[in-house]
Amino acid sequence: MIKGGNATIYVSDMDRSVQFYTEILGLRLAFRAGNHWAGIDAGGGLQLGLHPAGPRSPVPGTPGAITVGFGVDEPIEKVVSTLESHGVLFHGSIIDDGPVKLAFFTDPDGNELYLAEERAEARNDL
Repeated sequence: MIKGGNATIYVSDMDRSVQFYTEILGLRLAFRAGNHWAGIDAGGGLQLGLHPAGPRSPVPGTPGAITVGFGVDEPIEKVVSTLESHGVLFHGSIIDDGPVKLAFFTDPDGNELYLAEERAEARNDL
């Protein structure tokens, strides 16, 4: 049902952030979609996703500006339904963002989490 994932970090300047994580920290840039997303391979299975802050996201450097996203290996609608049957409350509907579908929820302490289903075409573009 859940497979892998990443820690999403909301950033104010994509170029500056990519430079910090790759050139300063020495991590590997795995994928970049312009100023929309950068995947950073931190090694040992840890993936960081740099995402520009926007009107619906937390302000970089504030609580909630780092969230954990879980990939799914079944249709996201099925995963949401299964988790809801276990008492998980989702915030809003599933968002279809073109190459990915997203569903947002929190853990029992209120920490922001999300599910992400990548479309096959998006995976093939990597």
